[in-house]
Amino acid sequence: MFTENEVELMVGDPVILEATKVLRKDFIKTEAPYLEISEADFFSLVMLSQTVGIALANGSVSLFEELSLNKKARKLSKGGYFLKQDPVVHAMKFLIKNYTIWEDKFFTLIKLAMSESFDIEGMKTDKAEQLEFTPAEYEKVVMSTPYIFIRFLSSFFLEDDEDIINPRLIVLKDYEKLIDIGHKLELDHIPVYRMFTKTYNVK
Repeated sequence: MFTENEVELMVGDPVILEATKVLRKDFIKTEAPYLEISEADFFSLVMLSQTVGIALANGSVSLFEELSLNKKARKLSKGGYFLKQDPVVHAMKFLIKNYTIWEDKFFTLIKLAMSESFDIEGMKTDKAEQLEFTPAEYEKVVMSTPYIFIRFLSSFFLEDDEDIINPRLIVLKDYEKLIDIGHKLELDHIPVYRMFTKTYNVK
């Protein structure tokens, strides 16, 4: 997943920064009038929204999922929060409470961040294309994919970047939400993403 420094670099893009400021103002005004959170930390919250969505697939966040989300949030925070309340963890509580209201707005910002960071349109192909592949072929595609996209993909759906090539277990509701998120982010036209979704063992 992304680091706090990588988040800061993305928010340094004027287009991403302006969109982040607008959404942050809307979120604070609507959900948490007294919330204190920087643009970089708010963008980190936005980048966690896919993980939050999957955690909520069953209707609520379990204790294990909450601990995992908090760990990710602290990793993305702009440092210095060991002795006080982490702003991303705190803001995430408001997002969880009204996730459905903010999902599309957050995803719009994420799509903007991707388009500003790399040529996502150049990675898209015919959605109807049938993909059959061996593990070795998938690994080769991952290695030839722009690194920045792999970073986005792993930040969206994985705990660790190296898990991108490993088979993973997932329950059906979580998998269905993952597919829904990929569709809303317009990733389902990207071959490596479609291959990635087939490396899950759904139970």
